Amino acid sequence: MAPVPASVAKQAELLRLDGNTFFKKDRIGAAIDAYTEAITLCPDVAVYWTNRALCHRRRNDWTRVEEDCRKALELDNSSVKAHYMLGLSLLERRDYTNGIKELEKALDLGRGANPVSYMVEEIWQVLAKAKYTEWENLSSERSWRLQSLKEECEKALTERYLLDIGVNGEGKEEAASHSEQLQYLAEVFECASSSDNRREVPDYLCCKITLDIFRDPVITPCGITYERGVLLDHLQKVGRFDPITRVHLEPQQLVPNLAIKEAVQSFLKEHGWAYRFG
Repeated sequence: MAPVPASVAKQAELLRLDGNTFFKKDRIGAAIDAYTEAITLCPDVAVYWTNRALCHRRRNDWTRVEEDCRKALELDNSSVKAHYMLGLSLLERRDYTNGIKELEKALDLGRGANPVSYMVEEIWQVLAKAKYTEWENLSSERSWRLQSLKEECEKALTERYLLDIGVNGEGKEEAASHSEQLQYLAEVFECASSSDNRREVPDYLCCKITLDIFRDPVITPCGITYERGVLLDHLQKVGRFDPITRVHLEPQQLVPNLAIKEAVQSFLKEHGWAYRFG
């Protein structure tokens, strides 16, 4: 496609600014018109598509949200907002698998974004709710299947026991063996369902300030791990020091704690109920 003349690009940018003004004043129709004109002039600018998608989101027009976000991602696959809103639109039509994938992409990209436009917390809340819903549905299905299988196994053991005592007569050894088998069977199925049983999230997977499970853990020079967004907020509003050690601390000193991040992801993969404690 031929390069857009500078005068046309400037006009498109002015239309984007007009759209932003209309959006802030809740004049959504006017904002959509302004962004559409900008897209007509410069169709290869991803932000024009995501801005219009945001307007469609305000109107709950999820079909158009999805269309605009997909176009934006064709132009810029690193757009946090496009992945995020695409994920929202997919969740709206109950496509949890693909919706969650888009939200996870948005979360990963958001973690590396400029803290001024930080979206990690908002994305996490939506993602956690979707993952918990997904886990709840799968857990109910697993529970039903395990219970059905357990009942069939108990029935088979009981039939075998009745057959044995019909042939050999009932004795203490047969009764004890049957009881032991049923007990062992119960333990096997209890173990099989253990990952779905709620318990406390380990302390080392939780932020020392919020006590919530980590979304974006960072470690300070003092060796303490915090939730990035919460710590950045502390540094900006309270003071440039570590909340626990009180040692001077600057935002650029924070380093992603990849080990804790992987541990959290592994724990959540095995224990989907923990998303509710985010």
